Parts: sequence; structure tokens; C-alpha cells
Amino acid sequence: MNTPVTVAAAQLSPIFLDKNKTVDKACEAILEAGKNGAELLVFPEAFIPAYPDWVWLIPNSKGAVLNELYIKLVENAVSIPDKTTDRLCKSAKAAGINVVMGMNERNSETSGTSLYNSLLFINDQGIILGKHRKLIATGGERLIWAQGSGSTLRSYDTSVGKIAGLICWENYMPLARNAIYESGAQILISPTWDKSTNWLQSMQHVAREGGLFVISNCMALRLDNIPDKYSFKTLYPEGREWINTGNSCIIAPNGEVLAGPLEAEEGILYASIDLQQIIASKRMFDVVGHYSRPDVFEFHLKNKKYPLKA
Repeated sequence: MNTPVTVAAAQLSPIFLDKNKTVDKACEAILEAGKNGAELLVFPEAFIPAYPDWVWLIPNSKGAVLNELYIKLVENAVSIPDKTTDRLCKSAKAAGINVVMGMNERNSETSGTSLYNSLLFINDQGIILGKHRKLIATGGERLIWAQGSGSTLRSYDTSVGKIAGLICWENYMPLARNAIYESGAQILISPTWDKSTNWLQSMQHVAREGGLFVISNCMALRLDNIPDKYSFKTLYPEGREWINTGNSCIIAPNGEVLAGPLEAEEGILYASIDLQQIIASKRMFDVVGHYSRPDVFEFHLKNKKYPLKA
């Protein structure tokens, strides 16, 4: 592709644990980004219906409280496909924009009561391209999310180039990154809950290492975004305003930050990217090309198939 394209990151707050209202907000953002000329819009990790931040606050011994929250989360999670994905697809088609949505996904292929931390990929024609399930949850997240399979470590051809996704600290897994690089990804979608300076520095490294564009997108969430009916809200320190300040950004293959970081506010970041910059960046270092040394190293991805439910 010789023509620059506009990509965007939606740093938004969900309507906490309310799938339908959160999807309303997502569809509005999709249409807005499309009107503003974006050809790709990325949403935060677990945006639908919210990131379960209580896993860092409530000990596992509090089973009754955790059960109540888990039931609510599962009831507001997404099956792929379902009416929720239909709505997202219709909005993507109407806006003429590719969409990557972070969500809590039900294991609809079996019990429908376990959850994955997933990314859904939709093209600008409103067609589901596929999904990625986070390989392993971090720390307290393991009380919520099951482990995804390597079958979703791949790229998808879109009107903005080849896109792929790794969720939060999956990006710290060298072999997972290598699988994405080998898939030919040009834009890496990296939604996260990590707002730290260390994370942003890592994303700049990943952009340089992979010779690709990185969209690091984090949810902006205030304490006031959590309804008072959820008692875990009182466990945050007194005077706390922001649970997560976001710090979303868009990064070029040379590590330059093109947009953001956006801190302590909701908004949509936009950046114009030129895919030819990827070629320039790989002249000196192509991690899966002339720098790969297949005579020394061997990489293999175990590809167990878990197809989308028809």
C-alpha cells in the first residue's frame, strides 16, 4: 500500500457490566471514527462489558462476592457470533471502518459459562474475520479467564494492511510476538490494562523489534464509572478518582509515538500511517527475514483448531 491510512484508538470507559449500553457507546464511537476518516478503530482490552478490576481487590476466599460478580460478567459477556457481534458488524459496515473489539467472550462452543479475554476482528464490510483469545491471564485475572489456544495467533488481511493482536502482557512473551511477526503483521493491536511508563517503553521496543505499527490501547476508567451497588468499590483508597488513566498511544516502526499517550480522559486518538515505513525499518533489521537465522533457530507454533461457531 502506497497511500497513508488513518488508524484510531478509542480510549473510552464502558458502561460497567452492562453489555447493551456498552455496545451502544461502541457503535457511536465506530460511526464517529468513520466520519473522521479513520479506516481502523481499536477498542480497549475487555471493553465489553468491562475489565474485572475486582480481581486485584477481592481475595478468593470471598466466594459469595466473587460468584455474584462472575455471574454478572458472564451474563454480559459476548458469544461469537451473537446479536452483539451483529450490531458491531452493522456499525463497522455503515462507517466503512475496520474494528478490533476487546471483550469478555463466553466459551459458546461448550458450556457457555467460562470466559476468555478476546479480541474480535471485523473488516470494513462488516464481516467477522476472526478472534484472538489471550493465551494466559496475569495474576488475579486467572480467577476469571481461561487460556486461549495458539490457533488464534495470526494476521488478517484488511483494507489498512495485515493486522494482528496480542493482549496486554502477552506482548511480553517473545514466542507469541515471533508468531505474530511470522504471520506478516503490519499493524499490531495491543490493548492492555497496563498504563505504566514501563509498558509504553516496551511497546516502543516491540514496534522496533517487529518493524510494525503498534496501537496500544487502554481503558480509561474512573471510580465513578462503577455503580455504588458493587461493594468492592469501597476497597479502593479514599480519594481515588481514576482506576485507570489510560495512556493509549499509536507507535511507528521506528519507535516514534505518533499519537498520545492520552492520559486521564476519554477520547479517540488518530494517526496517519504509511506502511512503506515498515519496509524502510526492515532494511537494517528484519526479525523474521534476513535477521532470523533459520540455520541456527527453529520456531514452531502448535496450531490446534478451535473454529468459530457457525
